Order: sequence, then structure tokens, then C-alpha cells
Amino acid sequence: MFELRLLAPEEKIEIVGEALDALDALSVSVEDADAQTDAEQALFGEPGMPPPKDGWQRSRVIALFPDEAAARGAGQVLSVQDFFDGCELIGVAEVPEQDWVRLTQSQFAPVYITPEFWIVPTWHEPPAAAKQVIRLDPGLAFGTGTHPTTRMCLRWIARQGSLAGQRVLDYGCGSGILAIGAAKFGATEIDAVDIDPAAVDSTRLNADANGVVLQAGLPEAATGRYGVVLANILATPLKVLAPLLCQHVAPGGALVLAGILERQAQELKDAYAPYVQLEVSDAEDGWILMTARR
Repeated sequence: MFELRLLAPEEKIEIVGEALDALDALSVSVEDADAQTDAEQALFGEPGMPPPKDGWQRSRVIALFPDEAAARGAGQVLSVQDFFDGCELIGVAEVPEQDWVRLTQSQFAPVYITPEFWIVPTWHEPPAAAKQVIRLDPGLAFGTGTHPTTRMCLRWIARQGSLAGQRVLDYGCGSGILAIGAAKFGATEIDAVDIDPAAVDSTRLNADANGVVLQAGLPEAATGRYGVVLANILATPLKVLAPLLCQHVAPGGALVLAGILERQAQELKDAYAPYVQLEVSDAEDGWILMTARR
């Protein structure tokens, strides 16, 4: 493997990336060329949403090719294009052979929820103190436990002690991690729904891998009232869904919402005020968990 490296200003990132794709690059990545300097810029986005910008003011673009000839040829083609003005070729370098599977796995360690509750990839042994474990590997669906919103929802579930006999709805289930967490803590009837069929498939596979029973499907599969309604989405869809989610909460039941930034708390309170009184019950890294009882 060989990588072609170049510098490009922010406004050229999209067209350079498209050109590299057309030149059969195996992959294209973009980094801040000023990282680890006083000029470094942070780009922040919300989970499941595209980044706010394609790149930085000065971006380093790295394209991977199967051999040196392909990498150098791509560089030569790019350098004579009109749109390449303002960009700079850095060079071509061989990429050392690595065990990419092990390297990727090493980036995903067990995730702490509580001292006794952990999310553990299948290639790791559970921590000695773990009494409750969700086995989950990184995949296409959102929700592997590494994001604060997921951890806060799972902490809420753990703090209930037991959901025995509860009917639970995981709305926008993603990987199914919250539904699986509810099952681990005793919930007996669980519906996990999502608008993405890939998420529904992922939820079913993850439930089977964890030995729990739940029903996964599209949103219309959610019917009736539930003792617990969980929704880890984003603030805007949560506001739109307020009437729907609240009508699924049984009298005395709990509504648990995540995917909300601290500055969005009042917006959510206002949206849900006709139905329930939302309160902030947890916070982590700028994100909050909001809950209510009906």
C-alpha cells in the first residue's frame, strides 16, 4: 500500500476528494494540517449528522492506493488540473504492513456504565467487577456506548435497579443497545423501532448475540402504552415526536430522552410541556439526559 499526501485549502476539499475517488483511491481521509499547533481548529458535529464543514482552512488529504505507480500517477494527474491551484503535493510514501483487524479492535475497549455494568466488545474479556454485560461490537448503526448520550441512558436504566415486568419502547433503536440494556435489567416485553431497516437488522443480531428477547421493527410496530419509553435521537426530531412519544407512555411511566445539548434544555421543556414536565436528570460532556413521569 502507498499513500499520496497533499495540502488543500478548505474550499478545495470536496473537488479534490471527488477527483481522488475517480482516480480509484482505496480511501481518502482529511486531517487538520495545523493539528497540535496554535492554529489548530476544532470541528464539532452532532451524532448521526454530517460535519459542519468538509475540512479545515489548511487540510492534509491522504489517499491510499494499492501500489506506488498508482499513487504517483494520481498525483501527476491532479497537479495539472485547473482546480488544483492553491493545493500542494507533499509526496508518496509506503504504508507499513499492519494487522488492521487487531489495530482497529485495539481502539475499542470495554465501556464503563457503572462499576457493575459494562459494554464489552466480543474480543475483550469482561472486567472482573462486571455483573451485567452487553456484548456489542462497533457497526453501522449508531449506539455502541462510546457516546455520552448512550451511556447516560444506560446509567438511567441501571439506576432503576430492576425493570422486571415492565413494557419498554426503544424509539430510534440504532444498534438496539438501550433495548438490550432494558432486557438485561429484567424488562419482559420490549419493542425496538427505527426508521432505518439496517438498524432494525442490527438490533435483531445484537439481541441474539446477547441472548435477549425483543421485537425489532419499523416505527409502526410500536403500539399501546409502555412503562418506559426511551428515545436517544436528536433535539429537533425529539421536539417533533413529542405528541407521539408521550402518547406511548403509560400512566406513571417514565419518558427518557437523550441526544440533547445543554443549551437545548428549555426548547425540549417547552415542546413537551403540554404532555409532561421534563427535567434534566444527568449530564456529560455538554450533553444532557431529560426524563419525566406521566
